[in-house]
Amino acid sequence: MYIYNVTVNIESDVHDDWLQWMKEVHIPDVLATGFFIDNRIAQVMVDEEQGLTYSIQYRFKQMEDLQAYQQKHAARLQAEHMERYREKFVAFRTILRIDHESKA
Repeated sequence: MYIYNVTVNIESDVHDDWLQWMKEVHIPDVLATGFFIDNRIAQVMVDEEQGLTYSIQYRFKQMEDLQAYQQKHAARLQAEHMERYREKFVAFRTILRIDHESKA
C-alpha cells in the first residue's frame, strides 16, 4: 500500500475558497479517476510566515495505479488547480510506501 502525498502551502486570502474547492471539486475529481482508495486532508501544525500548509493524501494499492493516474489525469487536474490559484500556492509531491500499520 502507498500514499501519494501532495503538500500545499496556500495563501491566507484564498484559503477558505481553496479548502472548500478541494473538498467539493478537486478531491472528488481525483478519486473519480478510480486509481485511489481514499483520501485525507491534514493541516500541518506549524507556525507559518505566510499562509497555511496542508498534506493531501491519497492511498493506492500499487505503483502502476499511480503511474496510470499520472499519465492519464494528473496534468489536467494539476492545471485546473494552477489556473484557479495561480501564484497563491506552493506545492510538492511525495510518494510514501506503507510498511506497517497498527490499530489501537
